[in-house]
Amino acid sequence: MICPNCGHDNLPGAEECAQCMQDLTHLDRPSAQDRIEKALLEEPVSVLPPARPVTVRPTETVRQAVQTMVENSVGAVLVVGDGGKLLGIFSERDVLNRLAGLHDQYEELPVSHFMTPDPETVSADDKLAFALHKMDGGGYRHLPVMADGIPQGIISVRDILRYVSQLCFE
Repeated sequence: MICPNCGHDNLPGAEECAQCMQDLTHLDRPSAQDRIEKALLEEPVSVLPPARPVTVRPTETVRQAVQTMVENSVGAVLVVGDGGKLLGIFSERDVLNRLAGLHDQYEELPVSHFMTPDPETVSADDKLAFALHKMDGGGYRHLPVMADGIPQGIISVRDILRYVSQLCFE
């Protein structure tokens, strides 16, 4: 990162110039170059809009959870406890990575044994770029949308791609 004050070539991400001590943090702030970048940086998650959360109880069996996913045509269900408190998420990826070929008779075991506990979440007011960053950084395809500690919806990478593709053709 080149210091605009003295021209010194600093390490990428440096907060101040190593030579003149000039503040460089403003150089790392993202700026929108086009309509899509602007939307990702400025629009909240609520523009998608988040899908209704499909939930299961932690005591339900893996068979029941998978059946719920199939019946609702979703790739993930939220595992909720008393009062609707989010305990975890159970997705197609959990089936493939934690169950398939690894456990015999897993269909009758509780979904809580195989869910991803305490998943990353977003709020409806969080920016799309923030949600996308969480998905990318954690390798997630689904994020619960929370309000007051209770799941209000769920978003997927597909939802964001659909939104971006609509922007492209407007």
